[in-house]
Amino acid sequence: MGGLAACSLTSCKYNLERNETAETEAIPSCYLLADPASLPRSLASAMAATGGSQLIQNLTLSASGAIKLLSLSPTFQHVAWIRHNIRKMECCFFTKGAREDVCMCGYGKSEHAPEAVNEDDFSGEAWDGHRHVREVPTDAFGDISFGGLRQMTTKYARVSTETSPEVLYQLLTEQWKLSPPNLLISVTGGAKNFYLKTRLKNVFQRGLIKVAQTTGAWIITGGTNTGVMKHVGQAVRDYSLSSSMQGQIVTIGVATWGVINNRDVLVNSQGCFPAHYSMDVKSRMPCLDNNHTHFLLVDDGTLGHYGVEIDLRSRLEKCISGKSLGNKDGEVTIPVVCVVLDGGAGTLSTIYTAMLNDTPCVVLEGSGRMADVIAHAAGLPVSQVTISLIHRLLKKFLSHEYDNFSDLQIIEWTKKIQDIIRMSHLLTVFRGGGDSHGDVDVAILQALFKASRASESQNVEGWRRQLELAIVWNRVDIATTEIFTDESQWKSDALHWAMFSALAGNKPQFVSLLLENGVNLGEFLQSENTLCDLYKKLPSCFFLRKLAQRVHRSCCQKRKVFVIKNRVQAGPSEGICLKYVSDEVRHLLGNFTQPIYPPPTITYQFNMEDGTSLSRSLSGSQAPLRMDLAEAQRDPARDIFLWAVVQNNKELADIAWEQCTDCMSAALAACKILKKMAEEESDADEAVEMRELAFHYERQAIGVFTQCYSSGEERAKKLLVRVSPLWGRTTCLRLALAANCKSFVALSGVQALLTEIWCGELSVANPVWRVMLCMICFPLIYTGFLTYRRDELIQREVEKNEAIKTVESVTGSALTTKAKSFDLTTMTSLNCWTRLTGLYGSPQVKFYWNIVFYFAFLFLFAAVLMMDFQATPSPMEILLYVWLFSVVCEEVRQLFYDPDGFGFHKKARVYIRELWNILDVLSIVLFIIGLVLRLTDRLFYPGKYILCIDFVVFCLRLMAIFTISRTLGPKIIIVRRMMMDMFFFMFLLSIWVVAYGVAKQGILIHNDDRLEWIIRGAVYEPYLTIFGDFPTNIDHTAFNIDECTMNGSEPLKPKCPVLNENETPAFPEWLTIIMLCVYLLFANILLLNLLIAIFNFTFQEVQDNTDRIWKFQRYELIKEYNSRPAAPPPFIILSHLYLFLRNVLLCRPTLKSKKFRTELPHNEEEELLSWEALMKDKYLLSNQQQQTEMMEQCIVDTAQKIATITDRLEREEEMSTAILMKRMARLEEQVVQSAKSLQWIMDSLKSKGLAVKEEQPIAVLTAAKDSSEMSVNEADGYHVNARQFHYPGSKVTRFPVPEEKVPWEVSFSSYMPSYYCSEDKGDSVDRSESILGNYRNPGGRTGIRGQGSLDNLGPNLHVDLVITRVRDSGRSVLEFLAVVDEQQQTLFLPGGPVQSVDRLPVALMRIIGKNLYEQLLEKIAEGTPVFEGYVDDIRNTDNAWVETTVLDLHLDPSDDSEDIIDMVRVHLLATRSHFLQGGYSKWRASMALYSGWRSAAKPDFVLSIVTH
Repeated sequence: MGGLAACSLTSCKYNLERNETAETEAIPSCYLLADPASLPRSLASAMAATGGSQLIQNLTLSASGAIKLLSLSPTFQHVAWIRHNIRKMECCFFTKGAREDVCMCGYGKSEHAPEAVNEDDFSGEAWDGHRHVREVPTDAFGDISFGGLRQMTTKYARVSTETSPEVLYQLLTEQWKLSPPNLLISVTGGAKNFYLKTRLKNVFQRGLIKVAQTTGAWIITGGTNTGVMKHVGQAVRDYSLSSSMQGQIVTIGVATWGVINNRDVLVNSQGCFPAHYSMDVKSRMPCLDNNHTHFLLVDDGTLGHYGVEIDLRSRLEKCISGKSLGNKDGEVTIPVVCVVLDGGAGTLSTIYTAMLNDTPCVVLEGSGRMADVIAHAAGLPVSQVTISLIHRLLKKFLSHEYDNFSDLQIIEWTKKIQDIIRMSHLLTVFRGGGDSHGDVDVAILQALFKASRASESQNVEGWRRQLELAIVWNRVDIATTEIFTDESQWKSDALHWAMFSALAGNKPQFVSLLLENGVNLGEFLQSENTLCDLYKKLPSCFFLRKLAQRVHRSCCQKRKVFVIKNRVQAGPSEGICLKYVSDEVRHLLGNFTQPIYPPPTITYQFNMEDGTSLSRSLSGSQAPLRMDLAEAQRDPARDIFLWAVVQNNKELADIAWEQCTDCMSAALAACKILKKMAEEESDADEAVEMRELAFHYERQAIGVFTQCYSSGEERAKKLLVRVSPLWGRTTCLRLALAANCKSFVALSGVQALLTEIWCGELSVANPVWRVMLCMICFPLIYTGFLTYRRDELIQREVEKNEAIKTVESVTGSALTTKAKSFDLTTMTSLNCWTRLTGLYGSPQVKFYWNIVFYFAFLFLFAAVLMMDFQATPSPMEILLYVWLFSVVCEEVRQLFYDPDGFGFHKKARVYIRELWNILDVLSIVLFIIGLVLRLTDRLFYPGKYILCIDFVVFCLRLMAIFTISRTLGPKIIIVRRMMMDMFFFMFLLSIWVVAYGVAKQGILIHNDDRLEWIIRGAVYEPYLTIFGDFPTNIDHTAFNIDECTMNGSEPLKPKCPVLNENETPAFPEWLTIIMLCVYLLFANILLLNLLIAIFNFTFQEVQDNTDRIWKFQRYELIKEYNSRPAAPPPFIILSHLYLFLRNVLLCRPTLKSKKFRTELPHNEEEELLSWEALMKDKYLLSNQQQQTEMMEQCIVDTAQKIATITDRLEREEEMSTAILMKRMARLEEQVVQSAKSLQWIMDSLKSKGLAVKEEQPIAVLTAAKDSSEMSVNEADGYHVNARQFHYPGSKVTRFPVPEEKVPWEVSFSSYMPSYYCSEDKGDSVDRSESILGNYRNPGGRTGIRGQGSLDNLGPNLHVDLVITRVRDSGRSVLEFLAVVDEQQQTLFLPGGPVQSVDRLPVALMRIIGKNLYEQLLEKIAEGTPVFEGYVDDIRNTDNAWVETTVLDLHLDPSDDSEDIIDMVRVHLLATRSHFLQGGYSKWRASMALYSGWRSAAKPDFVLSIVTH
């Protein structure tokens, strides 16, 4: 709170000085928190007059309440900051103006402070806007609420003209929470309402919003609801209405406070939150535009004066342009561009000032007035932009104001327009009728690049700055046309930073562009740190949160492990690394995969002496091997693809997927990762997006595999079972199954592979009956009765070779085929044993044997239960137990069989999820329970009951045999879905059954205490009624008293209903019959038909997917029987004993089948992946062609073409008038030239003595030029720097001298230059015209007379030295010496003013040192003049100018040149690029002269620099 008091101290003092009374309400409470010594004198006197203690008490009470209130306000800190830093201007000297009660500042007498209107202090001096205003804390800030339908609320602040731009930038970014801009667009032009053509208006507004939206720019305008500001506001309004407002267009209005209408509602010393501002469009004073987002209202203490904000706005723009782009330290600063529409003389001055500050300007031709004047003059050479041309243009485009322009104004404007045209690199004219720039947004960005190329040399750094701008703006179109051209040559490593920025900034189009222009992902991700940095730059997403949690848990565990002597090991916190990324990805992919980033071998070493030192080292012996392994398993495209997938970024993922070498595995892995993340994601919307992206990559995998299978079936099958080192050493088929990609597994190619595995060594074409017949009579396999796959392949190759030979014999030429042929010499037929093992080892044969023996097991089980279930187990029953034991052993083997490496827990979860495994476990458990009970005499029959129920479960398990059938397999899936529907139906039915049964039982039977008969009457009988078993006890006619018992004493008879005296039922018959009818109506008709409808809906819904689901579930059955021993139960027990001996006792590794997992040799794998990449390209190409042929796309393309044609027709319609005018102008110019030629011919004929026979007709020219214009065409190369408006080092302004009026020979009657001589020259300079007339600048008029800041009138001699030498280091390299100005960051040749050319400049001694100065002085006579003459220097005047002599001092290797060079601090730069970064343009002309003079100059040179 002490700091708070200090912040508000200034404002408090000011308020106290304005209120001289000692009332406690006027004394600010902030003084209570400050040092008493800091109390102002007026406050101390007030305390003495009113009683100090009482005053302190009152102040304490008021302060406590105020502090409590302010501390609760959310805007308190914001208000305190503004009141402390933002000021307004206030008149402090009231001077009567036109009226008695109005000051010269424009404000009334009552609006001044009391001390400002004290008449005793009036001294009669004139009011001065600089001396008679002061800065005070602002009293207008907060939020503005505009009325109307949109209810816009913007922020505003009243600021002083002297406010620091840094403070304003801090207000915008820190207090108003604006993100720093990537571009600053300053829109200037007409302040009054003007008409803008509809098309140009639409193009301007659309382009402005597009460039602001895509680049994240700030738009700065005048802020009022008039002129160009209104057009900008309308553009922002249209954008906000048509967009989802995900990003707000920042539009800052910098307006003059003293001219704003209805500004009084904005005044509140504590801020307005909000201030309700109403717009009065009929008022003469401008209103604030309600479409701007922020306002800076500039106050200079006056009222009604326009243009007050111009200077502060210019300084603010310059301040923003000096900030680093992207809010980071760097050489690239925020670019600024000026957009001009319409406008007058003030707009011209704004453009001129902006271009002098190296700000590019975009002028919209067709917007009117001064913008059109500049646009029409911009296409002409400077020599043709004459005063008369500007007269005509002003008369044409500013016709209403033309008569008020003076000749001096037009001369000044001509000079400014000439200077603007001369800075062509900063001027861009957007011609709405042409196609040069397309849209305004492109023109704006191209203007920035054009200015950047002109100000910077086109080396790597220059291109890099432009590329960085394009990336920040996210304008890939500009980068394509302006940066990646034939002129720019890029290396891959030079674009790595750009690739990182594009990836981290989520700019997929730039990623594609960089890849097209040579970025190598392998080199980009050569260092693992780059990939780690990318993961650190991940946006907020599910994967980043999980990764952070994993890193945090790991760090916590390490802290627990490394606690020594009750102290936690201190050290830097561990960040994201590839180890944690690999662990998280493996969690998403599944434990059956291996880590995609193998962790390095790290050993931790403790220093046991102090117990605090912890170090880790990489094992030297294993490090190279692991590095090689990691490099072999690294695919940079895979890394980028995975990085994009985990953040659910489709655009970047698609780009990286196209670069992946193992694209099908990558797509399936992405599908698995995304589905897993969707399961764990709590945000429903994010989960939906993840599933959509997962389905997208499933479709991509399907497309690639379909293309591969249609091109080569065998290769496509290899892709399915090949081990992928890049994706955890798993296979495509395994990833598809783990990701539940039913559509992929259901593909014909995948099913063909599964069918081959199912058939084993047998041919797929064998009929089932042949296979079964050979199972019984195996000798048939040696007769060719059964076809084997190898025999089929040999036969196919033989037939193919015979067909080729037949064709060759007919045609007589060799036939070449693209298909890969097998070497038949290496392929032999199967022997007898192989054929036998191939038959019985086939999964298909194993399945058939298991079916047969399963039926035998059920037959044995049924026979035992029905015929041979004795107290002592019979041999048949013992056989049943042995049989079941073999089944149990097989289930245990399946549980522990783990070829995918799941681990026991994961394998157990997978096992128990399968329905058939659940039935197996249930049947075995029931059998064991029944067997235990059966062996007990007392529970013999309960054991049999359980075994009978178990028999039902075994019979249900029989349905599993139909899963392999293509016809019955899908029907089982439908039955399973209907069973789930049946469960919910039974819940509804039970409500009606219980409701009717309880009611019926309560009406008929009175107080029955037998539970079994209660359940029978309340549940069982109503349930049977549904199926037609109607009860007889609800009707009197069917009642028989002999079938029931009166008191319920007979357990086998139901209790009789309540009887009356006649021993007939007393219940109301009509009620029971109605209840039965209603019950049957709902139960039999409604609910049963509902069940049928549900079954029908389920059937229709599942029928389309049952084939796909069946094909997906078929894999598990094939995989089970592929790994199953050949013998069926009970003989399978022998196989189990063999496996137990081999794997457990002999500890031999388990034999794994290679049919589902194949390791390919390196060469074969490379060839297969190359083929897959080719198929992927074909798929993408065909997919793109299909999209273009789609009807929707054709409609969109047609609409775009129609829009383009309509736009072009509108352009041509608007251009027709302009083209006609241009043609007329050209015709007029040709007529003038023809008249001149005829006049010259006539003059020539007269000079030869030929008389004129007829009077020459007078040519009436509409646009005759005077003699001065003729001379301009003959002259060229007038000085430019010597005619700049502002003379350096002073406040003097030159008289404007247009290009045509520079020569002294041209008459210039209006020329009235001012006189200037710098103050350090004293009064010794003679001002007389006779003296000044003796000295006339040879370059022409400069706009200022006198000596200026030069030393002498007339020529001022300068000498510039070109000190060179040739260094022979393998090749001749020319070196020269230059001086660095560290303040200006420029290079210049050593030199300076001299009295004569045979002397060195005295100032040079201070730069290069006395020793070098003296040695160069000795060699000055040996110097060779390179250039002598007039120099276009900014200090030149009409009577004083600079003339320079450039001397070449070439040092031979034989002399002491080494000693001379070593006397200064030199830096040898070996490349040209470093040299070109400096101020090369400052002395480029001198070096060009020197290079042309010295023929020995080499293209390679080295620059020696002297630091100044």
